[in-house]
Amino acid sequence: MNHSKICLLIDDDQDDQEIFILALSNSGQKVSCQTFSNALSGLRQLDNNPAQAPDYIFLDLNMPGMNGKQCLAEIKSRSFLKDVPVIIYSTSSRPQDITETTQLGAAAFITKPSSVRSLTKILSDFFQTHA
Repeated sequence: MNHSKICLLIDDDQDDQEIFILALSNSGQKVSCQTFSNALSGLRQLDNNPAQAPDYIFLDLNMPGMNGKQCLAEIKSRSFLKDVPVIIYSTSSRPQDITETTQLGAAAFITKPSSVRSLTKILSDFFQTHA
């Protein structure tokens, strides 16, 4: 992967956003990331820039207002986003959540690890296999 990819992270937890950005920068991958603290602001950004869809969308499940499953369904309903991989990034590891989000069109499911080092490895592996 020699050109920079763009990802969007929609997660209401500021600490989780900072950990994700740190792990991403440590992963050695050429990926820039824009963060949003709720589903509606993330969707608004996507809708306002349909010609500049991100390469990946990372999405938390448990958010106030519109949750991750609802947001995933909204993303997949937009023709200009239908081919953008959406990766669920959640504290949940419930099989039911994994099944439901896969049925809604999620490309992958990452359970938030407890350390930056673990997340760095997960993201590095993910981008190497999904470049």
